[in-house]
Amino acid sequence: MNNTFTIIGSTGLIGSELLKLMLNDESVHTIRLINRRPVELENEKIQQKVIDFQDETAFREAIAGSDAVFVCVGTTNKKVKGDQTAYRKVDYDIPVNAARFCAETKVGKLLIVSSIGANSKSRNFYTKLKGEMEAAVAGFDLPYTRFFRPSMLLGSRKEFRLGEAIGKALMKPLSFLMPENYKPVQAAFVAKAMLLEAKNGVSSQKVLHLKEMKQLFEVQ
Repeated sequence: MNNTFTIIGSTGLIGSELLKLMLNDESVHTIRLINRRPVELENEKIQQKVIDFQDETAFREAIAGSDAVFVCVGTTNKKVKGDQTAYRKVDYDIPVNAARFCAETKVGKLLIVSSIGANSKSRNFYTKLKGEMEAAVAGFDLPYTRFFRPSMLLGSRKEFRLGEAIGKALMKPLSFLMPENYKPVQAAFVAKAMLLEAKNGVSSQKVLHLKEMKQLFEVQ
């Protein structure tokens, strides 16, 4: 089967790891990258779709024809200068619109990076936003939807995040005391779990925390 796998957010921590995996995976025939700006990478597998995510026609056309869509977008308060409306346009609007266009164009599988603690009733802006996003995506009743809820991600980012650096320094030595699903996790591990689930998962709607991600590797 000539799979066409689409990554939204291929320059991010998890998205970039997914791209590496797909480039080295013979079962992935075409890798479609949907980004705001072109990625400086040439490979015969890659199709680049540079769009304005608010252009619904362009977004829908970029998604159409995919066998699976991986949504790995996410912003920070620093990037949006504390503007919660701008934050919402990335962490809510993009995955929800991706789900809508997957439904409209009959895409088989949708896999989204969410967050530990996602809850639409949360008092925390970030976890509430992720919970609202999941609820909206679930409302499209797609045949196959996966929400991945990692805790703090480990890996090399292009930009420095002071709060995240402090969090990593504090959490890593104490991770053995934390509940399993709240332990820091390598972005590469999450990416591997996403790709594995996309290949083997059956039609359903499912939430995967770290525990469930680890179980994917146990049943290989």
